Amino acid sequence: MSVDWNALGEVAAVSVGVTVGVVVIFALGILGLAQVEAAREQDGGTHAIGFAQAGLCFLACAAVVAYGIYLIVPQFH
Repeated sequence: MSVDWNALGEVAAVSVGVTVGVVVIFALGILGLAQVEAAREQDGGTHAIGFAQAGLCFLACAAVVAYGIYLIVPQFH
């Protein structure tokens, strides 16, 4: 049996990169929600940009998860 080390390294690098990217995007979504809460505590208003940031970030995370499920489940192809 032979292991293709280049392919294994490529898969590992892409996996780590995508994982870090999703974690950063999720953290930016949490930051957007924190901005909304800070604006609510400060002046009683809402921070529309924070809601938009959170929504887009969480939507991007959900899209990455859905794409991963699409790649894993053969019936979706």
